[in-house]
Amino acid sequence: MALSDMDYASPKAQFTFDLKNGVFYKKDARNYINLLSIKNLNTLGNYSLLDIYLSTGNVIEPHYHQNASELVYCISGAAVVSIVNPFTAKLLNFQIQPGQVANVPQGWWHYEVATVDNTHLLAIFDAPVPEVIFGSDILRLTPASVWAHTYCLNEAKVKETFAPIQSTTIIGPPSSCKQAQPMRTTQGEEAGAHGQPNAGYGNPAYGQQGYRTL
Repeated sequence: MALSDMDYASPKAQFTFDLKNGVFYKKDARNYINLLSIKNLNTLGNYSLLDIYLSTGNVIEPHYHQNASELVYCISGAAVVSIVNPFTAKLLNFQIQPGQVANVPQGWWHYEVATVDNTHLLAIFDAPVPEVIFGSDILRLTPASVWAHTYCLNEAKVKETFAPIQSTTIIGPPSSCKQAQPMRTTQGEEAGAHGQPNAGYGNPAYGQQGYRTL
């Protein structure tokens, strides 16, 4: 139903929603995402949101939203919002703390990393239902032969590297991950213990094809 067709006098008109009933993804008790879209609240206009909870070092995996811009607001804790600017071919890292925001334009590749425990983010979209394409799906659904041929890589090593990615990750690293190596940015900056960035980090310097909706 288009919003313009909404009968606000109807007993079916919804004006409140408890986000605890809109769980989109849950990795564990400290890392999960709640969703509010027009599918949950039928009187919403052209906006929606994700209520994100993360512990130190957890990452909202690299992805992009093909139908919406995203405004990331930090409620508590701290996070680094990383964005690839397609106009400058630069990776920008923005550290946000409570009361601060980072804006991700529509269609831009980005990810968020919690730098302290009990991080709470609110991601607001200018679409009633945000669509998303996740990096894990791009990696696992593109044949290894295509990666190898396109970038002159060893196909066997590509298969071995991507083999553990069996499903959409959404919040990484997976609970089964045993690696303890520090995370690095593409500029070579090294994250501190448990993924917390060192000083200076954070400042600017599907088997089927199709869109996934949240």
